[in-house]
Amino acid sequence: MPSCFFTFARPPLLGLALVLLLALPSLQAREITDMAGRRITLPETITKVVAVSPPATYLVYAIDPSLLAGLNFPLWSSEKKYTVPGYRKLPVIGGLAGQGRTLNREMLFKVQPDLIVHWSWRDDATNNKFLASMAKLPFPLVQINMQTIEDYPAALAFSGELLGRKKRGQRLADYAQEAIDQAKEIAASIDENNRVRVYYAEGTDGLSTERSRSFHAELIPLAGGVNVHQGKTLDHYGMEKISMEQLLLYDPEVILVKEPSFFAHIFRDPRWQNLRAVKEKKVFLIPFEPFNWFDRPPSFMRVLGIKWLLNLLHPEQYPLDMIAKTQEFYSLFLGVHLTPAQAKEVLHP
Repeated sequence: MPSCFFTFARPPLLGLALVLLLALPSLQAREITDMAGRRITLPETITKVVAVSPPATYLVYAIDPSLLAGLNFPLWSSEKKYTVPGYRKLPVIGGLAGQGRTLNREMLFKVQPDLIVHWSWRDDATNNKFLASMAKLPFPLVQINMQTIEDYPAALAFSGELLGRKKRGQRLADYAQEAIDQAKEIAASIDENNRVRVYYAEGTDGLSTERSRSFHAELIPLAGGVNVHQGKTLDHYGMEKISMEQLLLYDPEVILVKEPSFFAHIFRDPRWQNLRAVKEKKVFLIPFEPFNWFDRPPSFMRVLGIKWLLNLLHPEQYPLDMIAKTQEFYSLFLGVHLTPAQAKEVLHP
């Protein structure tokens, strides 16, 4: 009898185990709609993520840096200073957009991410080229829309839900939306004739810039300023060269500088001495640690950047303790707790 019992009992149990095993993948999978409207099947739990552009990598960092499985390029020294230790140890996988233009497929397959995050451009040839390239990879691809700073609240909320961090994503989204709404309210209260005229100086000579309708310089109008270089952007990249003669005609009231090397000598360069902003010492180096607050590459740091620029251009309408705000933001978005001295150093006033 005992032998007969085991003979008949084992097959049903084994069959049940096989059924459960075969059903496991479907139980552990989920389907989502990404921000480009595409239906994607993903693992139920996400533990490793690769983003193929710096803006997307930074977005994942904001949600949870421990989920990142790789970087787009070796970190600059400024990126190592105020980021969590684990972020600094990640392998370089490269990317398909921004500064990381070459994807190291060998490293990607070694990492075996649960999904790949792509910063979705508008429906154009560039985006289609990226999609065609990534369609050959055996990993789920999720597109996230971050064309302008106004897209960031939705991108943060979506990413939080995507990565299993819904509450955190919504908290960051709410912070970003409040900052954007406040900027719009203040900007709307400023008379058109009283708006500060701003020049965005890029490049090591300061003579590259962005047109007023470029997303690379969108914080200027959002903060109630006027970009002196008017017009529609010529392409996605920007960095349009202008002459010193043209800049003298613009004669901006404020100059925002991207490159520290240029900022270090602008006040000593005789070519710049006739500009009103230089004469009045209204030239400011954009904070860039760990990621640029203004542009190149664009990131969630723009949420703090808009507060900084509002305070810079309109200190009476928007009085703000930027040291305290910087500490608050770094703690919330970056997981880094700054001392007042460190916050002041980041702001380099």
